[in-house]
Amino acid sequence: MPCPVLPIRRSWPLHDTAASRAAEQRAALTLPPHTLMARAGHATARLALAIAPHALRVDICCGPGNNGGDGLVAAVDLKRLGRDVRLWHLGASDRLPDDAADALRKAREAGLTVHTGPPERLDADLVIDALLGLGGRGIESGPLAQAASAMLASGRTVLAIDLPSGLDGDTGRVPGGLAVRAEHSLSLLSLKPGLFTGSGRELAGQVWFDDLGAAPADDSATALLVGPDRVQWLLPRRRHDQHKGSFGNVVVLGGATGMVGAAWLAARGALGSGAGRVWVAPLGGGSGFDPTRPELMWRSSASVLQHAVLMDSTVVCGCGGGDAVREPLPTVLHHAARLVLDADALNAVAAEPALASALRARAQRGLPTVLTPHPLEAARLLGCSVTDVQADRLQSAGRLAAQLACVVVLKGSGTVVATPTGLPLINASGNARLATAGTGDVLAGWIGGHWSQIGQGEPSAVDAATASVHLHGWAADRSPTQGPLLAADLVDAMVDAADTLRAAAR
Repeated sequence: MPCPVLPIRRSWPLHDTAASRAAEQRAALTLPPHTLMARAGHATARLALAIAPHALRVDICCGPGNNGGDGLVAAVDLKRLGRDVRLWHLGASDRLPDDAADALRKAREAGLTVHTGPPERLDADLVIDALLGLGGRGIESGPLAQAASAMLASGRTVLAIDLPSGLDGDTGRVPGGLAVRAEHSLSLLSLKPGLFTGSGRELAGQVWFDDLGAAPADDSATALLVGPDRVQWLLPRRRHDQHKGSFGNVVVLGGATGMVGAAWLAARGALGSGAGRVWVAPLGGGSGFDPTRPELMWRSSASVLQHAVLMDSTVVCGCGGGDAVREPLPTVLHHAARLVLDADALNAVAAEPALASALRARAQRGLPTVLTPHPLEAARLLGCSVTDVQADRLQSAGRLAAQLACVVVLKGSGTVVATPTGLPLINASGNARLATAGTGDVLAGWIGGHWSQIGQGEPSAVDAATASVHLHGWAADRSPTQGPLLAADLVDAMVDAADTLRAAAR
């Protein structure tokens, strides 16, 4: 029986088109002909009955490949179980793959009427999308576009087989400009990265998985979908004999004139994650005080830019820093023991090649850095457009990590955590409630505070980034309201989420 993937409860290996095709070919060598397609169709029919048990009428749109064949098998099953099935097949019957041709023959033998033109209207209780699966090159025009448009206009519950048609399974983009929006998607044999980043989360709805008894090996995964089972073991735990000095120092350097709140929000994040001491050095000058968090300590930027301070601290730099952040950046890049660069610090690195060189030099000296760009900041760093970044978020994050020798947190739907050489991670938590001013500052500060407690090196940087991103999203998932989650409220929500995960790990 297909199992639910979202809401996320465990981590999952993800396989791109090449890895999925290789697993399919291996399985085909050991199984009787048409077995995988039969299993896929049966799984689709079972899920259809589970999500729409009272649906008496089912419309199924099948494309010209094996994804369409899966839909044909499901149609036979559903007809046999008493459903009124209407079937459209948009492929030349004399050019079908062997499995799909066999499925079409069996559908006709079962007495199903197979319509060969696109549907004008779909009004059944349940609609099944079997137009395009893995490897589809997008939908631009013609009968497939007409069928996809009919599904979009139907207002009915849509179940997509493997992927919503028009969605790229590797990247989460919509290459042809048109894609089906499904309430449920059943990923078959393997889970595809594109379901969880880019446009995938919006188009795929509730994601289900069935490995068809032939799942690819975990060591062939091309990415990892991060769940709470991984994160709960990354959260720092406090021994009875520890003191505040055991949990590290965080310096927040940012907050130019008019943007001081960004630095204080980052500092709240660092404090909430458990950092021992948090110093805030606003670049706008003057003194400061957060009456709601008097534990936070104001310092002048000159005092925190001392070599001894930087070498003993995790520095979160850039939050609301404006152009003022460019002056202290060379010193920070050279001396900070652990460094989180966000917002205007990233823009400064993108604009000044010398700063980018200094960033790469940190890695050569064993000093790790985490970058937290949103897509526009990543585009500036890569010298490309936001469209280019979003077209392949996994590749973009990996390129940036390799180019600057850093851990990269590419924010957005399906935030990606990438390193220069390791397996990319996709975060499965979060929603658009986080699309409010200051939530990125909280995330940067939380990463810094978490990292300050767990040590030096790239592995600890990845752990801090992964856990922080997941908690950041999970706090929004757990929010009792449907409206925006304000940054000032986010820290407490993340503290509560972390406590819940720690308790689950006991």
